[in-house]
Amino acid sequence: MTDASPSSATASASSAGGAAPQRIVRERRQYNQWVASQTLEDYALRYTAERARRSSFRVGNTALGPISFLACEAIGGAITLTYGFHTAWSAIAVFSLLMFLIGLPIAYYAARYGVDIDLLTRGAGFGYMGSTITSLIYASFTFILFAIEASIMSLALRLLFDIPLWLAHLVSSLVVIPIAIYGFSRISRMQLVTQPIWLLLQFIPVAYIVWKNPADLDGWTQFTGKQGAADGSVDILLFGLAVSTLLSLLPQIGEQVDYLRFLPTRKSSKQAGWWGALLATGPGWIVIGAIKLMIGSFLAYICIRNGVPVAQADQPTQMYLVAFQKTFSSPSFALVLTATFVIVCQLKINVTNAYAGSIAWSNFFSRLTHSHPGRVVWLVFNVLLALLLMEIGIFRAIESILIVYANFAAGWIGALTADLVINKQLGLSPKHIEFKRAHLYDINPVGVGALFLSVILSTLAFLGAFGALMQAWAPMISLLVAFITAPIIAWYTKGKYYLARQSTLQGDGQDATEVRCSICENAFERNDIAFCPAY
Repeated sequence: MTDASPSSATASASSAGGAAPQRIVRERRQYNQWVASQTLEDYALRYTAERARRSSFRVGNTALGPISFLACEAIGGAITLTYGFHTAWSAIAVFSLLMFLIGLPIAYYAARYGVDIDLLTRGAGFGYMGSTITSLIYASFTFILFAIEASIMSLALRLLFDIPLWLAHLVSSLVVIPIAIYGFSRISRMQLVTQPIWLLLQFIPVAYIVWKNPADLDGWTQFTGKQGAADGSVDILLFGLAVSTLLSLLPQIGEQVDYLRFLPTRKSSKQAGWWGALLATGPGWIVIGAIKLMIGSFLAYICIRNGVPVAQADQPTQMYLVAFQKTFSSPSFALVLTATFVIVCQLKINVTNAYAGSIAWSNFFSRLTHSHPGRVVWLVFNVLLALLLMEIGIFRAIESILIVYANFAAGWIGALTADLVINKQLGLSPKHIEFKRAHLYDINPVGVGALFLSVILSTLAFLGAFGALMQAWAPMISLLVAFITAPIIAWYTKGKYYLARQSTLQGDGQDATEVRCSICENAFERNDIAFCPAY
Protein backbone atom coordinates (compact mmCIF):
# COMPACT_ATOMS: atom_id res chain seq x y z
CA MET A 1 0.00 0.00 0.00
CA THR A 2 1.45 3.40 -0.91
CA ASP A 3 1.74 6.19 1.59
CA ALA A 4 0.12 8.61 -0.85
CA SER A 5 -3.08 6.60 -1.02
CA PRO A 6 -3.79 4.89 2.31
CA SER A 7 -6.78 2.59 2.20
CA SER A 8 -9.71 2.91 4.52
CA ALA A 9 -9.02 -0.69 5.47
CA THR A 10 -5.91 0.46 7.31
CA ALA A 11 -8.12 2.11 9.92
CA SER A 12 -10.01 -1.13 10.33
CA ALA A 13 -6.78 -3.04 10.69
CA SER A 14 -5.63 -0.72 13.45
CA SER A 15 -8.37 -2.06 15.69
CA ALA A 16 -7.90 -5.67 14.62
CA GLY A 17 -6.89 -6.63 18.12
CA GLY A 18 -10.50 -6.33 19.31
CA ALA A 19 -12.72 -9.28 20.18
CA ALA A 20 -15.03 -9.06 17.16
CA PRO A 21 -13.58 -10.51 13.93
CA GLN A 22 -13.42 -8.06 11.07
CA ARG A 23 -14.07 -8.64 7.43
CA ILE A 24 -11.54 -6.81 5.28
CA VAL A 25 -12.73 -5.89 1.81
CA ARG A 26 -10.27 -4.85 -0.84
CA GLU A 27 -11.23 -1.51 -2.29
CA ARG A 28 -9.38 -0.36 -5.36
CA ARG A 29 -8.80 3.36 -5.34
CA GLN A 30 -9.71 5.49 -8.32
CA TYR A 31 -7.65 8.50 -9.36
CA ASN A 32 -8.42 11.30 -11.72
CA GLN A 33 -6.11 11.69 -14.70
CA TRP A 34 -4.10 14.53 -13.15
CA VAL A 35 -3.15 12.47 -10.11
CA ALA A 36 -2.39 9.36 -12.13
CA SER A 37 -0.01 11.24 -14.45
CA GLN A 38 3.35 11.89 -12.76
CA THR A 39 4.14 14.36 -15.55
CA LEU A 40 1.54 16.61 -13.93
CA GLU A 41 1.62 15.32 -10.36
CA ASP A 42 5.44 15.25 -10.10
CA TYR A 43 5.41 13.13 -6.92
CA ALA A 44 3.66 15.91 -5.01
CA LEU A 45 2.73 13.65 -2.08
CA ARG A 46 5.38 11.00 -2.45
CA TYR A 47 8.95 9.89 -2.36
CA THR A 48 10.69 10.80 -5.63
CA ALA A 49 11.11 7.52 -7.49
CA GLU A 50 14.57 6.67 -8.79
CA ARG A 51 13.26 6.47 -12.35
CA ALA A 52 12.27 10.15 -12.06
CA ARG A 53 15.77 11.31 -11.07
CA ARG A 54 17.77 13.49 -13.46
CA SER A 55 21.46 14.20 -13.96
CA SER A 56 23.27 16.25 -11.32
CA PHE A 57 23.90 19.01 -13.87
CA ARG A 58 20.26 19.26 -14.91
CA VAL A 59 19.00 19.32 -11.32
CA GLY A 60 21.66 21.80 -10.23
CA ASN A 61 20.95 24.08 -13.19
CA THR A 62 17.22 23.99 -12.45
CA ALA A 63 17.78 24.74 -8.76
CA LEU A 64 19.98 27.68 -9.75
CA GLY A 65 17.07 29.37 -11.53
CA PRO A 66 15.03 30.44 -8.47
CA ILE A 67 18.00 32.40 -7.12
CA SER A 68 17.21 35.04 -9.76
CA PHE A 69 14.39 36.41 -7.61
CA LEU A 70 14.48 40.21 -7.32
CA ALA A 71 13.02 40.29 -3.81
CA CYS A 72 16.68 40.03 -2.76
CA GLU A 73 17.41 43.38 -4.39
CA ALA A 74 14.22 44.86 -2.94
CA ILE A 75 15.07 43.72 0.60
CA GLY A 76 18.73 44.76 0.28
CA GLY A 77 17.64 48.17 -0.95
CA ALA A 78 14.95 48.58 1.70
CA ILE A 79 17.18 47.82 4.70
CA THR A 80 19.94 50.06 3.30
CA LEU A 81 17.64 53.03 2.73
CA THR A 82 16.23 52.62 6.24
CA TYR A 83 19.23 51.56 8.36
CA GLY A 84 22.27 52.55 6.29
CA PHE A 85 25.07 50.65 4.59
CA HIS A 86 26.98 49.40 7.63
CA THR A 87 23.94 47.93 9.32
CA ALA A 88 22.72 46.41 6.05
CA TRP A 89 25.96 44.66 5.09
CA SER A 90 26.51 43.40 8.64
CA ALA A 91 23.02 41.91 8.72
CA ILE A 92 23.49 40.35 5.26
CA ALA A 93 26.80 38.77 6.33
CA VAL A 94 25.33 37.27 9.52
CA PHE A 95 22.23 36.01 7.77
CA SER A 96 24.23 34.49 4.90
CA LEU A 97 26.44 32.48 7.25
CA LEU A 98 23.42 31.35 9.25
CA MET A 99 21.50 30.41 6.09
CA PHE A 100 24.37 28.28 4.76
CA LEU A 101 24.77 26.39 8.05
CA ILE A 102 21.02 25.76 8.29
CA GLY A 103 20.57 24.89 4.63
CA LEU A 104 23.35 22.30 4.44
CA PRO A 105 21.74 19.52 6.55
CA ILE A 106 18.28 20.21 5.13
CA ALA A 107 19.50 19.95 1.53
CA TYR A 108 21.64 16.89 2.26
CA TYR A 109 18.91 14.79 3.90
CA ALA A 110 16.29 15.78 1.31
CA ALA A 111 18.55 14.91 -1.63
CA ARG A 112 19.81 11.68 -0.05
CA TYR A 113 16.34 10.35 0.71
CA GLY A 114 14.53 11.82 -2.31
CA VAL A 115 11.94 13.77 -0.32
CA ASP A 116 10.55 17.28 -0.57
CA ILE A 117 10.55 19.69 2.36
CA ASP A 118 7.17 18.44 3.62
CA LEU A 119 8.13 14.76 3.73
CA LEU A 120 11.44 15.74 5.31
CA THR A 121 9.66 17.75 8.00
CA ARG A 122 7.15 15.03 8.88
CA GLY A 123 9.98 12.53 9.37
CA ALA A 124 12.26 14.93 11.25
CA GLY A 125 10.29 15.71 14.36
CA PHE A 126 6.78 16.80 13.36
CA GLY A 127 4.80 13.65 12.56
CA TYR A 128 2.24 13.02 9.86
CA MET A 129 -0.36 15.62 10.89
CA GLY A 130 2.12 17.87 12.67
CA SER A 131 3.82 18.73 9.41
CA THR A 132 0.48 20.06 8.17
CA ILE A 133 1.26 23.19 10.19
CA THR A 134 4.60 23.63 8.48
CA SER A 135 3.03 22.96 5.08
CA LEU A 136 0.80 25.96 5.72
CA ILE A 137 3.79 28.08 6.76
CA TYR A 138 5.67 27.01 3.64
CA ALA A 139 2.68 27.49 1.33
CA SER A 140 2.27 31.00 2.75
CA PHE A 141 5.89 31.74 1.87
CA THR A 142 5.34 30.66 -1.73
CA PHE A 143 2.32 32.84 -2.41
CA ILE A 144 3.65 35.84 -0.47
CA LEU A 145 6.92 35.69 -2.40
CA PHE A 146 4.99 35.03 -5.62
CA ALA A 147 2.93 38.17 -5.02
CA ILE A 148 6.03 40.26 -4.31
CA GLU A 149 7.90 38.97 -7.37
CA ALA A 150 4.91 39.25 -9.71
CA SER A 151 4.30 42.82 -8.48
CA ILE A 152 7.85 43.66 -9.55
CA MET A 153 7.19 42.09 -12.94
CA SER A 154 3.93 44.05 -13.26
CA LEU A 155 5.81 47.34 -12.89
CA ALA A 156 8.09 46.30 -15.75
CA LEU A 157 5.12 45.38 -17.94
CA ARG A 158 3.40 48.69 -17.22
CA LEU A 159 6.63 50.56 -17.92
CA LEU A 160 7.18 48.78 -21.24
CA PHE A 161 3.63 48.48 -22.59
CA ASP A 162 1.82 51.25 -20.69
CA ILE A 163 -0.99 48.94 -19.56
CA PRO A 164 -3.15 49.29 -16.42
CA LEU A 165 -1.57 47.83 -13.30
CA TRP A 166 -4.45 45.43 -12.67
CA LEU A 167 -3.96 43.95 -16.14
CA ALA A 168 -0.21 43.70 -15.58
CA HIS A 169 -0.89 41.83 -12.34
CA LEU A 170 -3.16 39.41 -14.17
CA VAL A 171 -0.59 38.71 -16.87
CA SER A 172 2.28 38.39 -14.38
CA SER A 173 0.34 35.79 -12.39
CA LEU A 174 -1.26 33.62 -15.04
CA VAL A 175 1.72 33.40 -17.40
CA VAL A 176 3.53 30.93 -15.12
CA ILE A 177 0.76 28.31 -15.08
CA PRO A 178 1.50 26.69 -18.49
CA ILE A 179 5.10 26.14 -17.38
CA ALA A 180 4.61 25.10 -13.75
CA ILE A 181 1.74 22.76 -14.59
CA TYR A 182 4.17 20.23 -16.11
CA GLY A 183 6.49 20.26 -13.12
CA PHE A 184 10.21 19.62 -13.14
CA SER A 185 10.43 18.48 -16.76
CA ARG A 186 9.22 21.75 -18.31
CA ILE A 187 10.62 24.01 -15.59
CA SER A 188 14.11 22.56 -16.07
CA ARG A 189 14.03 23.36 -19.80
CA MET A 190 12.79 26.89 -19.15
CA GLN A 191 15.53 27.51 -16.56
CA LEU A 192 18.23 26.24 -18.92
CA VAL A 193 17.18 28.56 -21.75
CA THR A 194 16.86 31.68 -19.59
CA GLN A 195 19.96 31.20 -17.42
CA PRO A 196 22.44 33.12 -19.66
CA ILE A 197 20.01 36.04 -20.12
CA TRP A 198 19.60 36.42 -16.38
CA LEU A 199 23.29 36.16 -15.50
CA LEU A 200 24.48 38.57 -18.20
CA LEU A 201 21.89 41.26 -17.55
CA GLN A 202 22.29 40.82 -13.77
CA PHE A 203 25.95 41.82 -13.64
CA ILE A 204 26.76 43.89 -16.75
CA PRO A 205 25.18 47.23 -15.65
CA VAL A 206 26.50 46.96 -12.08
CA ALA A 207 30.02 46.17 -13.29
CA TYR A 208 29.88 49.09 -15.73
CA ILE A 209 28.78 51.59 -13.06
CA VAL A 210 31.54 50.48 -10.68
CA TRP A 211 34.13 50.67 -13.48
CA LYS A 212 33.08 54.10 -14.72
CA ASN A 213 32.24 55.69 -11.37
CA PRO A 214 34.31 54.08 -8.58
CA ALA A 215 33.51 57.09 -6.39
CA ASP A 216 29.96 55.76 -6.12
CA LEU A 217 31.32 52.90 -4.03
CA ASP A 218 32.70 55.35 -1.47
CA GLY A 219 29.42 57.24 -1.32
CA TRP A 220 27.52 53.97 -0.91
CA THR A 221 29.69 52.75 1.96
CA GLN A 222 29.15 56.07 3.76
CA PHE A 223 25.38 56.10 3.30
CA THR A 224 23.61 56.17 6.69
CA GLY A 225 19.96 55.77 5.68
CA LYS A 226 16.92 57.33 7.31
CA GLN A 227 17.49 55.86 10.76
CA GLY A 228 21.20 54.96 10.81
CA ALA A 229 23.74 56.75 12.99
CA ALA A 230 25.53 59.70 11.37
CA ASP A 231 28.95 58.19 12.14
CA GLY A 232 28.00 54.89 10.48
CA SER A 233 28.09 52.87 13.70
CA VAL A 234 25.85 49.80 13.93
CA ASP A 235 22.99 50.04 16.41
CA ILE A 236 22.06 46.65 17.85
CA LEU A 237 18.33 47.39 17.64
CA LEU A 238 18.44 48.46 13.97
CA PHE A 239 20.76 45.53 13.24
CA GLY A 240 18.16 43.21 14.76
CA LEU A 241 15.41 44.67 12.61
CA ALA A 242 17.52 44.17 9.47
CA VAL A 243 18.36 40.55 10.38
CA SER A 244 14.71 39.90 11.22
CA THR A 245 13.66 41.04 7.75
CA LEU A 246 16.24 38.76 6.14
CA LEU A 247 15.17 35.75 8.22
CA SER A 248 11.94 35.69 6.25
CA LEU A 249 14.03 34.18 3.43
CA LEU A 250 14.81 31.03 5.46
CA PRO A 251 12.10 28.95 3.71
CA GLN A 252 13.86 29.54 0.37
CA ILE A 253 15.83 26.39 1.17
CA GLY A 254 12.50 24.54 0.84
CA GLU A 255 12.17 25.63 -2.78
CA GLN A 256 15.74 24.55 -3.46
CA VAL A 257 15.00 21.17 -1.86
CA ASP A 258 11.87 20.66 -3.99
CA TYR A 259 14.27 20.46 -6.97
CA LEU A 260 17.22 18.77 -5.26
CA ARG A 261 15.06 15.73 -4.46
CA PHE A 262 15.43 14.89 -8.16
CA LEU A 263 19.19 14.41 -7.79
CA PRO A 264 20.28 10.87 -8.70
CA THR A 265 21.00 8.52 -5.84
CA ARG A 266 24.58 8.86 -4.65
CA LYS A 267 25.44 5.29 -5.56
CA SER A 268 24.36 5.87 -9.18
CA SER A 269 26.11 9.22 -9.77
CA LYS A 270 29.57 10.72 -9.62
CA GLN A 271 30.25 11.96 -6.11
CA ALA A 272 31.84 15.23 -7.26
CA GLY A 273 28.86 16.12 -9.45
CA TRP A 274 26.34 15.14 -6.78
CA TRP A 275 28.03 17.17 -4.05
CA GLY A 276 28.69 20.06 -6.42
CA ALA A 277 25.02 20.38 -7.34
CA LEU A 278 23.95 19.95 -3.72
CA LEU A 279 26.31 22.52 -2.23
CA ALA A 280 26.07 25.10 -5.00
CA THR A 281 22.29 25.24 -5.24
CA GLY A 282 21.26 23.94 -1.81
CA PRO A 283 22.82 25.96 1.00
CA GLY A 284 24.97 27.67 -1.65
CA TRP A 285 21.99 29.60 -3.01
CA ILE A 286 22.81 32.22 -0.40
CA VAL A 287 26.18 32.99 -2.04
CA ILE A 288 24.48 34.47 -5.09
CA GLY A 289 21.64 35.61 -2.84
CA ALA A 290 24.02 37.68 -0.71
CA ILE A 291 25.56 39.23 -3.83
CA LYS A 292 22.08 40.17 -5.02
CA LEU A 293 21.22 41.66 -1.62
CA MET A 294 24.33 43.83 -1.85
CA ILE A 295 23.56 44.76 -5.46
CA GLY A 296 20.12 45.90 -4.32
CA SER A 297 21.74 47.93 -1.57
CA PHE A 298 24.13 49.58 -4.05
CA LEU A 299 21.52 50.28 -6.73
CA ALA A 300 19.11 51.79 -4.20
CA TYR A 301 21.85 54.27 -3.32
CA ILE A 302 22.49 54.95 -7.04
CA CYS A 303 18.79 55.65 -7.49
CA ILE A 304 18.87 58.21 -4.67
CA ARG A 305 21.93 59.83 -6.25
CA ASN A 306 20.06 60.13 -9.53
CA GLY A 307 16.99 61.84 -8.13
CA VAL A 308 14.68 58.88 -7.69
CA PRO A 309 12.28 59.40 -4.76
CA VAL A 310 13.10 57.32 -1.68
CA ALA A 311 9.69 55.63 -1.88
CA GLN A 312 10.63 54.17 -5.31
CA ALA A 313 14.37 53.61 -4.85
CA ASP A 314 13.92 50.09 -3.42
CA GLN A 315 11.87 48.89 -6.39
CA PRO A 316 14.04 46.55 -8.52
CA THR A 317 12.46 47.72 -11.78
CA GLN A 318 13.45 51.28 -10.97
CA MET A 319 16.90 50.17 -9.79
CA TYR A 320 17.76 48.41 -13.04
CA LEU A 321 16.19 51.09 -15.23
CA VAL A 322 18.60 53.62 -13.72
CA ALA A 323 21.48 51.13 -13.99
CA PHE A 324 20.85 50.38 -17.67
CA GLN A 325 20.35 54.08 -18.43
CA LYS A 326 23.78 54.79 -16.97
CA THR A 327 25.27 51.89 -18.97
CA PHE A 328 23.71 52.57 -22.40
CA SER A 329 23.18 55.92 -24.08
CA SER A 330 19.81 54.99 -25.62
CA PRO A 331 16.90 55.42 -23.17
CA SER A 332 14.69 53.14 -25.28
CA PHE A 333 17.29 50.38 -25.32
CA ALA A 334 17.76 50.73 -21.58
CA LEU A 335 14.01 50.41 -21.09
CA VAL A 336 13.81 47.25 -23.22
CA LEU A 337 16.75 45.66 -21.39
CA THR A 338 15.23 46.52 -18.01
CA ALA A 339 11.88 45.01 -18.91
CA THR A 340 13.53 41.92 -20.43
CA PHE A 341 15.70 41.37 -17.37
CA VAL A 342 12.87 41.83 -14.86
CA ILE A 343 10.43 39.64 -16.79
CA VAL A 344 12.99 36.83 -17.18
CA CYS A 345 13.97 36.94 -13.50
CA GLN A 346 10.40 36.97 -12.29
CA LEU A 347 9.33 34.12 -14.55
CA LYS A 348 12.25 32.05 -13.30
CA ILE A 349 11.35 32.48 -9.64
CA ASN A 350 7.58 32.45 -9.97
CA VAL A 351 7.38 29.14 -11.81
CA THR A 352 9.19 27.82 -8.74
CA ASN A 353 6.90 29.65 -6.29
CA ALA A 354 3.86 28.28 -8.09
CA TYR A 355 5.33 24.78 -8.28
CA ALA A 356 6.50 24.66 -4.65
CA GLY A 357 3.20 26.13 -3.49
CA SER A 358 1.24 23.47 -5.35
CA ILE A 359 3.21 20.76 -3.53
CA ALA A 360 2.75 22.45 -0.15
CA TRP A 361 -1.01 22.93 -0.62
CA SER A 362 -1.36 19.36 -1.89
CA ASN A 363 0.19 18.05 1.32
CA PHE A 364 -1.80 20.44 3.50
CA PHE A 365 -5.24 19.73 2.09
CA SER A 366 -4.74 16.01 1.46
CA ARG A 367 -4.32 15.49 5.20
CA LEU A 368 -7.14 17.81 6.22
CA THR A 369 -9.70 16.62 3.67
CA HIS A 370 -8.43 13.06 3.01
CA SER A 371 -8.73 13.71 -0.71
CA HIS A 372 -6.41 14.95 -3.42
CA PRO A 373 -7.85 16.44 -6.62
CA GLY A 374 -4.33 16.83 -8.04
CA ARG A 375 -1.37 19.19 -7.82
CA VAL A 376 -2.70 21.16 -10.79
CA VAL A 377 -5.72 22.32 -8.76
CA TRP A 378 -3.52 23.65 -5.96
CA LEU A 379 -1.20 25.27 -8.46
CA VAL A 380 -4.04 27.43 -9.73
CA PHE A 381 -5.21 28.05 -6.15
CA ASN A 382 -1.76 29.28 -5.13
CA VAL A 383 -1.52 31.64 -8.08
CA LEU A 384 -4.97 33.11 -7.42
CA LEU A 385 -4.09 33.74 -3.77
CA ALA A 386 -0.97 35.60 -4.87
CA LEU A 387 -2.99 37.61 -7.40
CA LEU A 388 -5.34 38.70 -4.62
CA LEU A 389 -2.41 39.96 -2.54
CA MET A 390 -1.04 41.82 -5.57
CA GLU A 391 -4.31 43.62 -6.18
CA ILE A 392 -4.37 44.62 -2.50
CA GLY A 393 -0.87 46.08 -2.88
CA ILE A 394 1.48 43.81 -0.92
CA PHE A 395 4.66 45.50 -2.14
CA ARG A 396 3.93 48.65 -0.16
CA ALA A 397 4.10 46.70 3.11
CA ILE A 398 6.93 44.31 2.24
CA GLU A 399 9.10 44.93 5.33
CA SER A 400 6.35 44.63 7.95
CA ILE A 401 4.86 41.53 6.29
CA LEU A 402 8.21 39.76 6.09
CA ILE A 403 9.10 40.41 9.74
CA VAL A 404 5.77 39.00 10.96
CA TYR A 405 6.13 35.96 8.70
CA ALA A 406 9.73 35.41 9.82
CA ASN A 407 8.57 34.52 13.36
CA PHE A 408 6.74 31.44 12.07
CA ALA A 409 9.29 30.45 9.45
CA ALA A 410 12.21 30.68 11.89
CA GLY A 411 10.45 28.42 14.42
CA TRP A 412 9.80 25.74 11.81
CA ILE A 413 13.29 25.82 10.30
CA GLY A 414 14.91 25.96 13.75
CA ALA A 415 13.14 22.82 14.97
CA LEU A 416 13.79 20.97 11.71
CA THR A 417 17.50 21.83 11.72
CA ALA A 418 17.91 20.83 15.37
CA ASP A 419 16.46 17.41 14.64
CA LEU A 420 18.82 16.83 11.73
CA VAL A 421 22.05 18.09 13.29
CA ILE A 422 21.51 17.25 16.99
CA ASN A 423 18.79 14.67 17.57
CA LYS A 424 19.89 12.30 14.82
CA GLN A 425 23.54 12.54 15.76
CA LEU A 426 22.80 11.85 19.45
CA GLY A 427 20.45 8.97 18.69
CA LEU A 428 17.39 10.85 19.95
CA SER A 429 15.68 10.31 16.61
CA PRO A 430 16.03 7.64 13.86
CA LYS A 431 19.07 8.00 11.65
CA HIS A 432 16.97 7.75 8.49
CA ILE A 433 14.06 9.88 7.27
CA GLU A 434 10.82 7.96 7.77
CA PHE A 435 8.07 9.72 5.84
CA LYS A 436 5.42 7.01 5.37
CA ARG A 437 2.17 7.59 7.19
CA ALA A 438 1.89 3.95 8.27
CA HIS A 439 5.04 4.30 10.37
CA LEU A 440 4.48 7.74 11.91
CA TYR A 441 2.53 9.17 14.80
CA ASP A 442 0.11 11.91 13.83
CA ILE A 443 1.79 14.38 16.18
CA ASN A 444 5.41 14.33 17.28
CA PRO A 445 5.80 16.71 20.25
CA VAL A 446 9.46 17.32 19.40
CA GLY A 447 8.92 19.51 16.36
CA VAL A 448 5.37 20.64 17.06
CA GLY A 449 6.14 21.53 20.68
CA ALA A 450 9.32 23.41 19.76
CA LEU A 451 7.48 25.31 17.02
CA PHE A 452 4.58 26.38 19.24
CA LEU A 453 6.84 27.44 22.10
CA SER A 454 9.04 29.46 19.76
CA VAL A 455 6.05 31.17 18.12
CA ILE A 456 4.51 32.06 21.49
CA LEU A 457 7.72 33.60 22.84
CA SER A 458 8.62 35.39 19.61
CA THR A 459 5.09 36.77 19.26
CA LEU A 460 5.22 38.14 22.79
CA ALA A 461 8.59 39.67 21.96
CA PHE A 462 7.23 41.10 18.70
CA LEU A 463 4.33 42.70 20.60
CA GLY A 464 6.83 44.43 22.90
CA ALA A 465 6.34 42.34 26.05
CA PHE A 466 10.11 42.07 26.61
CA GLY A 467 11.15 45.55 25.51
CA ALA A 468 12.20 47.22 22.27
CA LEU A 469 15.43 45.25 21.83
CA MET A 470 13.73 41.85 22.04
CA GLN A 471 10.98 43.16 19.78
CA ALA A 472 13.55 43.86 17.07
CA TRP A 473 15.08 40.39 17.47
CA ALA A 474 11.77 38.46 17.63
CA PRO A 475 12.42 36.11 14.65
CA MET A 476 15.89 35.28 15.96
CA ILE A 477 14.31 34.43 19.32
CA SER A 478 11.95 32.09 17.47
CA LEU A 479 14.85 30.39 15.68
CA LEU A 480 16.93 29.91 18.84
CA VAL A 481 14.05 28.76 21.04
CA ALA A 482 13.00 26.12 18.50
CA PHE A 483 16.58 24.97 17.96
CA ILE A 484 17.20 24.59 21.71
CA THR A 485 13.87 23.11 22.78
CA ALA A 486 13.57 20.42 20.05
CA PRO A 487 16.47 18.34 21.46
CA ILE A 488 15.22 18.88 25.03
CA ILE A 489 11.75 17.56 24.14
CA ALA A 490 13.29 14.64 22.21
CA TRP A 491 15.41 13.75 25.25
CA TYR A 492 12.48 14.09 27.65
CA THR A 493 10.18 11.90 25.52
CA LYS A 494 13.07 9.48 24.74
CA GLY A 495 12.25 9.87 21.05
CA LYS A 496 9.30 7.50 21.30
CA TYR A 497 7.00 9.60 19.10
CA TYR A 498 9.12 9.35 15.96
CA LEU A 499 8.09 5.85 14.87
CA ALA A 500 4.68 4.28 15.47
CA ARG A 501 6.10 1.01 14.19
CA GLN A 502 9.33 -0.12 12.60
CA SER A 503 9.70 -0.15 8.85
CA THR A 504 10.56 -3.36 7.06
CA LEU A 505 13.08 -1.28 5.13
CA GLN A 506 15.86 0.27 7.20
CA GLY A 507 18.34 0.92 4.43
CA ASP A 508 19.72 4.18 3.10
CA GLY A 509 16.59 5.15 1.17
CA GLN A 510 18.04 4.10 -2.17
CA ASP A 511 16.30 0.81 -2.93
CA ALA A 512 14.65 1.04 -6.35
CA THR A 513 13.14 -2.47 -6.32
CA GLU A 514 9.50 -2.25 -7.44
CA VAL A 515 6.65 -3.94 -5.58
CA ARG A 516 3.01 -4.08 -6.67
CA CYS A 517 0.45 -2.44 -4.37
CA SER A 518 -2.36 -4.81 -3.41
CA ILE A 519 -4.95 -2.03 -3.49
CA CYS A 520 -4.38 0.06 -6.61
CA GLU A 521 -2.36 -2.71 -8.34
CA ASN A 522 0.27 -0.22 -9.52
CA ALA A 523 4.00 -0.82 -9.08
CA PHE A 524 5.92 1.40 -6.66
CA GLU A 525 9.52 1.45 -5.55
CA ARG A 526 10.06 -0.33 -2.26
CA ASN A 527 10.98 2.89 -0.44
CA ASP A 528 7.53 4.27 -1.24
CA ILE A 529 5.35 1.52 0.21
CA ALA A 530 4.35 0.19 3.61
CA PHE A 531 3.30 -3.30 4.67
CA CYS A 532 -0.35 -3.52 5.76
CA PRO A 533 -1.23 -6.38 8.15
CA ALA A 534 -4.88 -6.26 6.99
CA TYR A 535 -3.91 -7.38 3.48
